[in-house]
Amino acid sequence: MTTHPEPVAYPFSEPDRLVVHPRYGELRDQGELERVQLPFGKPTWLATRHEDVKIVLGDPRFSREKALGEDEPRILSFTHRPDSILTMDPPGHTRLRKAVARAFTKRRIETIRPRTQQIVDELLDEMVAAGDTADLVRQFALAVPMMVICELLGGPYEDRHKFHHWSEILASTRSSKHTKEDIAQADKELRDYLAELVDTKRANPGDDLLSVLVETEQTDDPLTPEEIVGLAWSVLLAGFEITTNMLVNSVYLLLTNPDQREQLVQEAGLLEKAVEELLRFVPLTVGSFFPRMALEDVELSGTLVRKGETVLPSTLAANRDEAVFPNADQLDFHRDSNAHLTFSYGIHHCLGAPLARMELQVAIGTLLRRLPGLRLVAEDELPWRSGSILRGPSSLLVTW
Repeated sequence: MTTHPEPVAYPFSEPDRLVVHPRYGELRDQGELERVQLPFGKPTWLATRHEDVKIVLGDPRFSREKALGEDEPRILSFTHRPDSILTMDPPGHTRLRKAVARAFTKRRIETIRPRTQQIVDELLDEMVAAGDTADLVRQFALAVPMMVICELLGGPYEDRHKFHHWSEILASTRSSKHTKEDIAQADKELRDYLAELVDTKRANPGDDLLSVLVETEQTDDPLTPEEIVGLAWSVLLAGFEITTNMLVNSVYLLLTNPDQREQLVQEAGLLEKAVEELLRFVPLTVGSFFPRMALEDVELSGTLVRKGETVLPSTLAANRDEAVFPNADQLDFHRDSNAHLTFSYGIHHCLGAPLARMELQVAIGTLLRRLPGLRLVAEDELPWRSGSILRGPSSLLVTW
């Protein structure tokens, strides 16, 4: 019988702003996997090296689908649904991804760029007209991704407060004030809302993602109403809450790293590289998610992962791997090669990556161009999110 070392508690600690816990680096340097215990589910292996994480994410010997169930190692209390694009293996995953992929082509995203620019300019106009101080979270970072994702999905922006309420609860960890029942209720309310929206699109289709998905009902391989709602659920949460936090954390880093901010102010051509580096550098979550189960014995960095065991791939740790990113703990906008894994890898590479990149480029570029003197009002007094899988300031008071 195979014995394993006693698992250590994971995440390793409560998040400290955007500081990466040193244990990730120690594990990479030692070249080994760690046995960890998440708040829910069975113990699992934690992979931290870039090479190992890519294997776990992209090698068909590892299954996302087989890792599901009550024993799935996870930070969130609820178990992931087996009919989600986030949890399926081929061929089910391939079918759902094909249905939604045409809404996220780079060409289609570029057609949204002018409208995104208009949204950003209008929000900054309102901020500047209201005075010389603003909460960048409430008045800008929450609004940009929500307005863009509402237009993409075809949902009414007037309901943005509902979306924000539901998404915050669904991102709750065990240390939050929200109970398991609260989370289940938020999930039900969001899915019921999206089901009604799908019915509306079925009766009055438009040029949006939900209408595209509804159109598949008339094909030889139709999506079910539940599958359409599930895809909309995934797109909404990833496209709003995660993108919002990425934008907030990116601006925070720029405002606390004046040399890098000045580079972007002076060299607008650096913007695309800067966004990629921020995507690599920002530790967006409090831990890792979506473990994979080994379908056969696999050796990773000298550790034998037995068939039926799970591995948790840490993209956060992989993005700081010195073997791939020299001076990985430094924010470097001139980095020539940036094979970060922030959008995952393999078949589960994020479909919304072109959209997120475009939004960050437009929002950050415009913010620095129009407000080059932007600065924090009181860095030491920033309130940071707690009880959430996402980390970052819950408010970002700035002046210019």
